[in-house]
Amino acid sequence: MKEFPKSSKGFHPFGELIGLEFTELGDGSSICRIEICKKLLNPHGATHGGVIYSMIDTGMGGALYSKLNPSELCATVEIKVHYFKAVFSGTLECITRLIQKGKRIATLESDVFHEGKLVAKALGTYSIFPLKQPE
Repeated sequence: MKEFPKSSKGFHPFGELIGLEFTELGDGSSICRIEICKKLLNPHGATHGGVIYSMIDTGMGGALYSKLNPSELCATVEIKVHYFKAVFSGTLECITRLIQKGKRIATLESDVFHEGKLVAKALGTYSIFPLKQPE
């Protein structure tokens, strides 16, 4: 299976930019967190939906990454997010699990919590493809 990039708490530079940090990752699941700060808020003072979406996308990518072979990569095909409640401060936690992994397509689900309450739920589809070697 693929190794998690240990040089990045957020899995990639954009994850680090928004303050995302994985607390668990492996065997088709992940848990990541973001501490809400002013730069992540929308004009109404609530967490921007794009922050939650990015957290879900990265959580799903990390969970699937843990099940890929070293010669495989993945990319998001589609994510459907249901937002239930606005979040204005505190910590968001995204719990992701792999539902199904085929040879070329995988399906994952994520639940996002704030203070133990479900604030968003998502279902995602990812493409799995071979890593192309430089010529």
